[in-house]
Amino acid sequence: MLLAIDTGNTNTVFAVFDAEGHIRGEWRASTDVNRTADETGVWLLQLLNLAGIDRQQITAAIIATVVPAVLFNLRSLCRRYFGCQALVVGAPEVDIGIQVLLDRPEEVGADRLVNAVGAFVAFGGSKIIVDFGTATTFDVIDAEGNYLGGVICPGVNLSIEALHRASAQLPRVAIGRPPEHIIGKNTVQAMRAGVFWGYVGMVEGIIARIRQELGMRAEVIATGGLAPLFSECSASLDRADPDLTLKGLFAVWQRNATR
Repeated sequence: MLLAIDTGNTNTVFAVFDAEGHIRGEWRASTDVNRTADETGVWLLQLLNLAGIDRQQITAAIIATVVPAVLFNLRSLCRRYFGCQALVVGAPEVDIGIQVLLDRPEEVGADRLVNAVGAFVAFGGSKIIVDFGTATTFDVIDAEGNYLGGVICPGVNLSIEALHRASAQLPRVAIGRPPEHIIGKNTVQAMRAGVFWGYVGMVEGIIARIRQELGMRAEVIATGGLAPLFSECSASLDRADPDLTLKGLFAVWQRNATR
């Protein structure tokens, strides 16, 4: 079995895949650069036990992280508790199977590359991947799966927090079900409508401009925790796959395991 670890700025996702690429267990924890390998190990072993997964069955690991400070502890976790050396997306020896056609390929976040791989393997080329995370990213792959570039915007929760912190009289609101009305009758309703529908408008506008620049209607795949919510409210998002990053990690591991 494979342990796949996807570390974002806010959360870290741990998933266990069987040999056929099926997810046997998936768990989420807050990303904390001070959390030791042992602390993570104790937590993860308990969850594996509850899921009926024997840690001895896990013989390989792969890591994608946009937080370099956590990498040492995650590598230590894999060695100490699972007896394996983890592959790290972005390391020179790891082949992701697609070309990164940018001025500085080394600057692209590992999560964005893995999303591109996952989208190409699962759905083919000429795709736009929208990842609703701490930042909302738009990534573009061509028909051969090559990474062409993308767009980075503040994530919706980051925007909400910035609005609250910068405005003395505006409360902190949570993103949730879409407001029924665009015209709010109180401050909270107005904020929720503005954040949600304003974000939908931003997403649709950027997708339209990307398609215009590409000269084609590339299919759009939404991923990240809020992907299902926004996909229900925007015709520009053709499909949602919250596990796209994890699927990309499995594909990268599988490619390198058979080399």
